[in-house]
Amino acid sequence: MQQPTSLPRRRLLAGSAGALAAAGLASFQSQAMAQAAAPAAKPLPGYAGFKNADAVIVHSSTTIETKRSAFGAGVVTPTSQLYVRNNLRTPPEAIVADRDAWAVQIDGVKKPRQLSVRELKTMGLETVTMVLQCSGNGRAFFPSKPSGTQWTVGAAGCVVWSGVPVREVVKALGGVADGMVYMTGTGGEVLPAGLDPKSVLVERSVPLSAMEDALLAWEMNGEPVPLAHGGPLRLIVPGYTGVNNIKYIKQLAFTVKESEAHIMSHGYRISPPGSKGDPSQPSVQEMSVKSWINSPIPEDGNQASGLVQIQGVAFGGMNAVKGVEVSIDGGKSWKQARLVGPDMGKYAWRQFVLPAQLPKGTYQLASRATDVKGNVQPETRGENQSGYNNTSWADHAVTVTVA
Repeated sequence: MQQPTSLPRRRLLAGSAGALAAAGLASFQSQAMAQAAAPAAKPLPGYAGFKNADAVIVHSSTTIETKRSAFGAGVVTPTSQLYVRNNLRTPPEAIVADRDAWAVQIDGVKKPRQLSVRELKTMGLETVTMVLQCSGNGRAFFPSKPSGTQWTVGAAGCVVWSGVPVREVVKALGGVADGMVYMTGTGGEVLPAGLDPKSVLVERSVPLSAMEDALLAWEMNGEPVPLAHGGPLRLIVPGYTGVNNIKYIKQLAFTVKESEAHIMSHGYRISPPGSKGDPSQPSVQEMSVKSWINSPIPEDGNQASGLVQIQGVAFGGMNAVKGVEVSIDGGKSWKQARLVGPDMGKYAWRQFVLPAQLPKGTYQLASRATDVKGNVQPETRGENQSGYNNTSWADHAVTVTVA
């Protein structure tokens, strides 16, 4: 499948169509006209003005993707190029003016109460490195072109979060109340006026077991969580897709039932093609094993022949990565790649590399990861109405020309 590219904007120097044709440059003219007609890159929205504009694709004011070519060879994704996906407008900057004053209500425990970030900082501290990935990452590879942002691989990143473990907060408040089954987080976005709050509220429920590794995080990649990524306080649920990691968290409740908010009851459901989401369908929650190649890629232009370091990233979602195989012939044969770089825990992604001698020709490069429980990244995607959870190695393969 052809990969999207980011083309530089150019000014065309004049020459009439007749002169171009006479010079035998008609093909150049058609290419130049198409390039001139291409829409200019969208500017970064104000709340995300700190992003590296050369490393991202701005799809809309609430969706920003990391370019595949920008991931580089490191483990941690810099904040300046991490993707953004917001379901509502970003709250005003005022909420991060006094970060320690932000408060979250804890319910469904034996001693419910409101706690400020200042108080949370006295209750414990842990750091977790994890893959943050939008549920729709890889949507652009669905032939059906589901509605929604056409993410390729860049709605993901590997991020270091620091904060207080939810289990420690719960312990300090007497434990979870009897009979509770879910952990439900509610975001603090300003809701549009005139609408049923449940129709727009960002509120998600995950199984109670997710509490064990969850954090209430105030720091990201060594700095206060930016407003664009949920600051001053974000619920972090390692191994779960991004929508379950609630930004601007205002309430954390342990509940008997799942949230009745639309984003939980009908949104982010794995619906059969042609159908609408409903509570009977699986919710987008735990991630599974996935990988892709970041170099070489078509955006780099033709690759010189000779020794090439084929590299990328792999993660297991809920489980650590055991190994990665790489194919240079579209999956007809596979070779074991080497995991490199630091192992930052089971929720982080791993770098992999395979040195390969590539003479002139065209190659379809693919990667296939396996987790420690033996789950293997599948060849095909799971078809669904909204283009969620695409882990297909075939979809994520790249075609590279070696000159």
